[in-house]
Amino acid sequence: MPALLLFTACSSAQSKSGKTKEEKMSTEQNKNLEVATFAAGCFWCVEAQYQQLEGVEKVESGYIGGHVDNPTYKQVCTGNTGHAEACNIYYNPEKVSYDELLAAFWVAHDPTTLNRQGNDVGTQYRSAIFYHNDEQKQKAEEYKRRLNEEKAYDNPVVTEISPYTKFYVAEEYHQNYYNENGTQPYCVFVVKPKLDKFKKVFADKLKK
Repeated sequence: MPALLLFTACSSAQSKSGKTKEEKMSTEQNKNLEVATFAAGCFWCVEAQYQQLEGVEKVESGYIGGHVDNPTYKQVCTGNTGHAEACNIYYNPEKVSYDELLAAFWVAHDPTTLNRQGNDVGTQYRSAIFYHNDEQKQKAEEYKRRLNEEKAYDNPVVTEISPYTKFYVAEEYHQNYYNENGTQPYCVFVVKPKLDKFKKVFADKLKK
């Protein structure tokens, strides 16, 4: 699986002011859904990709893994808050499994580049899996181990595997970004090519 090339930086897009809010959707409110949390570079790309999969009911972009409360996009983009741009993926396990979401994660980005996806550089763009329970942790670690043992990539997988902590939902204008800003340069030159590749690989798993 070759590395995915990025054309320009996510952080170079014009940002708007907005206040983050803590995660408001919970599995208690949606008892039939489970949650997976992945960081794979710019969350605009991750959101657009996972929105395509059958069984995924909601994708929410936000920030996780840092040491600053209620960070803004501008703060996270400095790389100084410790947060990663990430997505909470709410899914129906009767339609799509965590294993399938993991398989999509490894294809969705290049997990061998440390703190970087193409021209998006910084710890906020790191490859990471934030597990919600021991089963997710074990599956993520096993998948990573097998990829490295089988040398699936030219370089070792460096994906961080950490427990899920506080997730801050990103500003409203980041949500459903590609669908609402498809003509924006970053969407045209970066998100769309990655999305097209993703859809080809998972053609039999896409929403009808």
